[in-house]
This record gives sequence, structure tokens and C-alpha cells, in this order.
Amino acid sequence: MVSHPHNHEHIDDEMIKIEVNIDDAPGEWLGYVMDMLFKAGANDVFYIPIFMKKNRPGVMLQLLTSKQRLAGMKEILFKETTTLGIRYYPLTVHRLERKFRSVETMWGAVTVKEGYFEGELVQRAPEYEECKKIAEANQIPLKRVYEQVWVIANQE
Repeated sequence: MVSHPHNHEHIDDEMIKIEVNIDDAPGEWLGYVMDMLFKAGANDVFYIPIFMKKNRPGVMLQLLTSKQRLAGMKEILFKETTTLGIRYYPLTVHRLERKFRSVETMWGAVTVKEGYFEGELVQRAPEYEECKKIAEANQIPLKRVYEQVWVIANQE
């Protein structure tokens, strides 16, 4: 087991939550917008199915970002979506302390992200992209890679 030095103690982060309702944009546009928002520094972006005026199906796009990135996010949303208005408000996000460590599998090293609440390990997850590469390179099911990482991580 190798511990990575970039441990992060995230307690209360002040963020901005932005919401827009969209009922007249193709799904391809929405995927494109999500990619743009992440590239611009959004911490999280997601869609929620909703019903709008006249019972039209639509989506609510929500994202979390820092105050410093608010203007850039608004520009993307107004230029790249069909929305005519944006709602945003401050919120506090409480995050777990995070530690990253490497576990050695039969296919190579995989990073495992761990979350701690008041010093106690409460979450553990292998890094998806690393597991995906191993699964593809070895032509094995992704779940097999995850299972192997879980076994090793729980033994250490």
C-alpha cells in the first residue's frame, strides 16, 4: 500500500448552486453543455427530469461551482442552452476528508479514494478510469477489477 501525499481536509466549502429549466433542447446539446461546464471548473453538474408549463417534459440542469466561477458558468448557460433565466444561490457543502492510496492488483496498481468522517473511514472507492483501462486492456469485466480492488483494499 502506498499513500498519496495529496490528502484533502474539506470541511465547509462555500459554493454557488445554479439551476436552469430547459424544455426545448436536444439531448446532444445537453451533453455538450455538461462537458463545457466541467471543463470550466464546475464541481458537479446533473440533470433532473421535470414537467414544465403545459405539461411539457423538460430537464432541470443543476450545477455547483465556486463564487469565482459564477460569471463563466452563466455565460456558458446563456450562450449554449435555450434558457431565458438562471437561478443561483449560495450554499455550504460539507465534504469528507479524502485520502488516496494505491493498491497493487494482479493487473497493476489502482488508486483507491477513501473518505473519513471525524477520523473514521466511512467510504472507499476505486478510481473508475484506472479500473476501466485494466478491464479493457485485459478483456475482463469491469466488475471483476472492482471486486479484486475491494478485496485487496479491505485486507490492508
